[in-house]
Amino acid sequence: MKVLFVCSGGMSSAIVVNALKKEAEKAGMEIEVLAVGTQEFDAEVRNGWDVAMVAPQVRHRFDGFKESADAAGVPCQIIPPQAYSPLGGPTLLKLANELKK
Repeated sequence: MKVLFVCSGGMSSAIVVNALKKEAEKAGMEIEVLAVGTQEFDAEVRNGWDVAMVAPQVRHRFDGFKESADAAGVPCQIIPPQAYSPLGGPTLLKLANELKK
């Protein structure tokens, strides 16, 4: 599965990426996760991603991200704030799987 994660940048995005990768590894899934900034999302979402997830910090821009994702045929959702942590892997993987269906 290929997951595109749009965030405001910084170390917290690395925490989310690592948590999601570790959880997928535990589940025996192959996963590719890329964190991009808000400016890169529109171009990157067109590059064959399975799902797109939006950080809670940029939820105010969700409508624009959703519009770009819809145009690319990529399901998109804001992640729950509690998943934005090193322990958020199970919630993140569950959301990614639900979006991919």
